Amino acid sequence: MLTATNRLLRLLSLLQTRNHWSGPELATTLEVHPRTLRRDIDKLRELGYPIHASSGIAGGYAFRPGKALPPLLLDDEEALAVAITLRTAAAGSVAGIEETALRALIKLEQVMPARLRRRTDALRAAVVPLEPHGPTVDAALLATLAAACRDQLRVAFDYQDGRGQASSRTVEPQGVAHASQRWYLVAWDPARDDWRIFRLDRIAGPATVGAHFTPRPSPGGGDLREYVSRTLRLGAYPAQARIVLHAPRAAMAARIPSAAGEIDEVDDARCLLRCSAASLDSLTYWLMALDVEFQVLEPAALVERLRVAGERLARGLARSA
Repeated sequence: MLTATNRLLRLLSLLQTRNHWSGPELATTLEVHPRTLRRDIDKLRELGYPIHASSGIAGGYAFRPGKALPPLLLDDEEALAVAITLRTAAAGSVAGIEETALRALIKLEQVMPARLRRRTDALRAAVVPLEPHGPTVDAALLATLAAACRDQLRVAFDYQDGRGQASSRTVEPQGVAHASQRWYLVAWDPARDDWRIFRLDRIAGPATVGAHFTPRPSPGGGDLREYVSRTLRLGAYPAQARIVLHAPRAAMAARIPSAAGEIDEVDDARCLLRCSAASLDSLTYWLMALDVEFQVLEPAALVERLRVAGERLARGLARSA
């Protein structure tokens, strides 16, 4: 039989795993009498845990938001995940939370049992974090946008696009995604009557939260990170191209990074590459270095660039012979 202290800890852990527990089910799980369970619930309330009790057929116990954050119980895997996340955040791309994340990490590691501390030490020694290359975003802005997405509230902000053009936008936020070392907001823009993607580091000043809106089906089938990545792949650069590669899709997918473009199968021996590049010249030399037969479907300007490059190579070979 559990001691009173262990029983309270066990009860607290169970209450944090589900939104609602019926009284009989909770008492059975703890192997105690319902009266003992009620006394334990009262003790947790005295310690500051906001536990709500309801009566009736569907009655039971559940955590509810309180005035202060009570202590939480984490299992081994949850504690390890939190430690890794805090260590990443301490050197991450969200400005303003580095010191806070480091303080929270120190508190967590101080109370970790030896078995968990050994695992976190091993991860720290084996995993070398990459230096953040993308721009940082303000933690307060990120929190405001995330809350607006959750509560389905319009947001207004000033924005400067990639060409340096400034505008004021009022949008219906769908979600925030991190892709290509940057933070993005996916939102429906009523003024454009379409989905738009906004880089958070290009939002000037704070975002203002407005009225509720009726949610729409999420773009990209609900996977916002993939939606953002796909949009960036196909629209991030001015030079757009469709090229048939004379090789199986599986072979090309193993050689061409997903960030470089989308590859669709044409048949067993060919695939279609849709990609973009900063310039047609860079796309020309990338294709020549790919070392595979190909056919450019569009744009026509890329065909001309390849013809000029081919003639230059032929002249160079003739002089070298």
